Amino acid sequence: MALTGRTALLAALGSLPIGILAPSWSGMLAMNAPLTLAILCDYALATPVKRLQFTRSGDTSVRQGDSAEVQLTVANPTGRRLRSHIRDAWPPSSWSTDAEQASSHQELTVPAGERRRFSLVLRPTRRGDRHADRITVRSYGPLGLVARQGSHRAPWTVRVLPPFTSRKHLPSKLARLRELDGRTSVLTRGEGTEFDSLRDYVPGDDTRSIDWRATARQNRVAVRTWRPERDRHILVVLDTGRTSAGRVGDVPRLDASMEAVLLLAALASRAGDRVDLLAYDRRTRAQVLGRTAGDVLPALVNALAPLEPALVETDARGLGATALKNAPRRSLIVLLTSLDAAPVEEGILPVLPQLTKRHTVLVASVADPRIQQLATARGTVDSVYEAAAGAQEQEQRRRTAEKLTRHGVTVVDATPDDLAPALADAYLALKAAGRL
Repeated sequence: MALTGRTALLAALGSLPIGILAPSWSGMLAMNAPLTLAILCDYALATPVKRLQFTRSGDTSVRQGDSAEVQLTVANPTGRRLRSHIRDAWPPSSWSTDAEQASSHQELTVPAGERRRFSLVLRPTRRGDRHADRITVRSYGPLGLVARQGSHRAPWTVRVLPPFTSRKHLPSKLARLRELDGRTSVLTRGEGTEFDSLRDYVPGDDTRSIDWRATARQNRVAVRTWRPERDRHILVVLDTGRTSAGRVGDVPRLDASMEAVLLLAALASRAGDRVDLLAYDRRTRAQVLGRTAGDVLPALVNALAPLEPALVETDARGLGATALKNAPRRSLIVLLTSLDAAPVEEGILPVLPQLTKRHTVLVASVADPRIQQLATARGTVDSVYEAAAGAQEQEQRRRTAEKLTRHGVTVVDATPDDLAPALADAYLALKAAGRL
């Protein structure tokens, strides 16, 4: 009879969730009936995990590198007090340090029929959508000897937006834009400018701007001021093919291009121009069309956030046809792509005549600062070979840029940190020259 009771006790212990009790405990507990009874009662009194309810609230978007706060509410509809350890699982890139990730583990007590809320601070290190995974709950009994364990899902998504660190350059670019607008003494005139007003002649002004009729009427020399035309159309074409997946330093080429796109869009919208976006490789990955000046930047940030490179060769002909379709009137087409010889010569050059015939074209590319370092390396045999390789790469990019320039294309080739301001400067130069 004793043997039968011991066997039943072992069977009861074996019915507990795996991992709650070590297997080696079974034989020992079978010999200690009071402890065994306490453990069984503790397990029986632990709050059932399946009956718990979970809801979320908080931030749904955050810039990469900033913090987002998401609240998790735990409701306990049972008649037992919940003593629990909760793990709220998110992708590893949702935190920048292990210490921050450890905050996803919480000890929580919820009285019967009540609810409690705790906050989780996310600091994502990558762009894109971060989805909440399972919520794992370990519910302990009153004595804390054993626990029930189970999982729940409470869907929530935090969209990680591009950091837009290049916005630090915006004030200086806007100051230059105000100069072009005729708000200071630096004024321009070209095919893409329109008459603004008259002012007195200042030594150094272009004599071609003198208005002789106004001078005769006023008995003093008057000059015309000009301002760049507004409401120009800018189509930004972002190449998301395989070359955009390469990393330059610690930054993917695509991310560096996005920074340049955002600064250009912020500047052009302030200038009164309309900015559209097309992300393309073999098909359209994202597009932003027809947005007002106040809406274009948020729309671009939201469209670029989940964008990832496609490991395929970009269809240049398809890209050109799609660009022409989205630029029905004369526009500035800004193509952010690679300056590698093969993709340019085999893909871009054949379609350039179609683009430059109707539009002004600007090609921007991310240069690797490591190439410049290699080209200047000296001192050892390995350094000399590295310098030769770096110089060869620089010469190849220079020749590729010259081929594009001969087709009337403006080329911007800059490192990730310099690409955004360099592209903004190129846009202002085209505007000052009246080519928009």
